[in-house]
Amino acid sequence: MSAPRIASLVPSITELLIALGLGPNLVARTGFCIHPAAALADVPKVGGTKDVNLAKLRRLAPSHVIVNVDENRLETVQALREFVPHIVVTHPQGPEDNQVLLAQLLALFAEQPGVAEAVTRLQAELGQALARCAAEAWPAQRVLYLIWRQPWMTVARDTYIARMLAQVGWQSWPELCGGESGAARYPVLRGDEAWLGRIDRVLLSSEPYRFDASHLAEAQALCPQARVQLVDGELLSWYGPRAAAGLDYLRGLASA
Repeated sequence: MSAPRIASLVPSITELLIALGLGPNLVARTGFCIHPAAALADVPKVGGTKDVNLAKLRRLAPSHVIVNVDENRLETVQALREFVPHIVVTHPQGPEDNQVLLAQLLALFAEQPGVAEAVTRLQAELGQALARCAAEAWPAQRVLYLIWRQPWMTVARDTYIARMLAQVGWQSWPELCGGESGAARYPVLRGDEAWLGRIDRVLLSSEPYRFDASHLAEAQALCPQARVQLVDGELLSWYGPRAAAGLDYLRGLASA
């Protein structure tokens, strides 16, 4: 059986493939697939997660293309089916779903050296991190997690990020679910919602919008009574090897 030729259109899963020892099999990535930089330096870029260069990807002849329900467009996936033998669709919706993701990749690439051992290690690390969160009694807090400004955008309660926050007793607002896919999963705020006055913490993510200290006062004005802080969006939203570290990072934030 020939070695798989893998294209990843999901930044966090690109990092996961490297962690599993599949770097030599990676033939394409997006421009947002930046970690780990040294391992990806020679892997061709095929556009962004939303604007994939299909012609270039076709020339690279991948046997497997990994996509994600939130990250990639349905029409991209439909176009890929015309020339890619194996489309691997991923959709972790909470930190525990990383166990399913790891099992999914193991089933596909178990014959590649080191993959089974790496999966076992990452599954154990994740299980331990989840257990550390569950072992503590966290006080409930209302949290506004901002991913964009002009307009302000946040996360619905059925997103991966919101379910990460829930591991330490942080309930995301607004009080809505966005469904399996689509823009409703990342609602836009008007800025005058009554519940903004009851928020305990405002978290400004480092991605996809790169919030920094210059945005703290603006966010504070949105929720004058809340504690406003910058957070590492990659640790709180990326699947794969960052999941366990992200849970420990959250524990540290909640304990401070």
